[in-house]
Amino acid sequence: MAEPFKNMYNEQFFDRFTKDLKLVINDFDARGFVARIMDDEWEKRELKQRCRHITAVLKEFLPADYKDAIAKILELLDYVKSTYPDFSVIDDEKFGLTLEYGAILDNYVEQYGLDDYETSVRAIENITQFTSCEFAVHPFIIKYPDEMMKQMLVWSKHEHWGVRRLASEGCRPRLPWAMALPNLKENPAPIIPILENLKNDPSRFVRLSVANNLNDIAKDNPETVIDLVKKWRGESKEVDWIIKHGCRTLLKQGNPEMMELFGFDSVIENISIDNFQIPTPKVKVGDSLEFSFKLLNHNDKKVRIRLEYGIYYQKANGTLTKKVHKISEKEYAGDSVTQITRKHSFRVVTTRKFHLGLHQIAVIINGNEFEKYSFELVD
Repeated sequence: MAEPFKNMYNEQFFDRFTKDLKLVINDFDARGFVARIMDDEWEKRELKQRCRHITAVLKEFLPADYKDAIAKILELLDYVKSTYPDFSVIDDEKFGLTLEYGAILDNYVEQYGLDDYETSVRAIENITQFTSCEFAVHPFIIKYPDEMMKQMLVWSKHEHWGVRRLASEGCRPRLPWAMALPNLKENPAPIIPILENLKNDPSRFVRLSVANNLNDIAKDNPETVIDLVKKWRGESKEVDWIIKHGCRTLLKQGNPEMMELFGFDSVIENISIDNFQIPTPKVKVGDSLEFSFKLLNHNDKKVRIRLEYGIYYQKANGTLTKKVHKISEKEYAGDSVTQITRKHSFRVVTTRKFHLGLHQIAVIINGNEFEKYSFELVD
């Protein structure tokens, strides 16, 4: 099993972190700092709890005044920046600070800076150049919606790619693990000018954020995304990639208009599947489901097909919930028979909890779901 994220806060990290803090905090008590953090409850805390706990302890060692505390944090960042002589030209493959630092520093702004808009916005702009502050931004968007979205639009033209990325990532309506943004879920209009500024950004991380923002918007406002697709399509290969990745949920849902826009015919009466087999009707948690079938194109010409399968997972309440997984997108020759064989892993991961019992699988062609077949997940 993968190492839990919460374990990134270990002795090695605190050794590095406290050495850096000593440079900006007079008479910093590194041993006392670590002792306060790794208290009797430390092992019981999960990742978010650990971040908040570290931030609360850090507050005790920083100046009591928020502005003065932020000044110390920015001094720390300036020190780190000085260790990279060519920091201004560091490409977007690298971060000056790590995820561990970021979760603490942006959490400090989120927890203690909500009532000081000006100081916090300045801090966020600096911190996000070393790591990412999208989680800290959400509470500010909720409290200061107009001011913050204007600021995000300004940031979308910032010279540093990390700040430009924040302009998009910070206003994603459904950003995972972040505070929800109900106003932007209902009306994403303030986001669109930001995405317009960023869709041709030279940084691939910024373009990825634009695509993920589009995908978030599509879950609540599909027509908004469809209109953007029609407007942006063909502008450049980078924009076309953003469109395709940003429409992945609509494609998995089999949205007819989106299928047509990407060249997948929703009428498939001359396409069929045959000889669907499950050699592993009982799958142990940790193993894989094996399945195979034949894809038949009865047309006398080639057909472009988006081929997927849906797994109906057992839920705790006994109902089933579907998740779609892509197999391929390609053209199949006329009058052809293609053998398809796949495995689907039930390896234990931290982002999904498996429930034993009945599961189902179905093949999906251009958004059209075929017959469901059952299998059992066992301990």
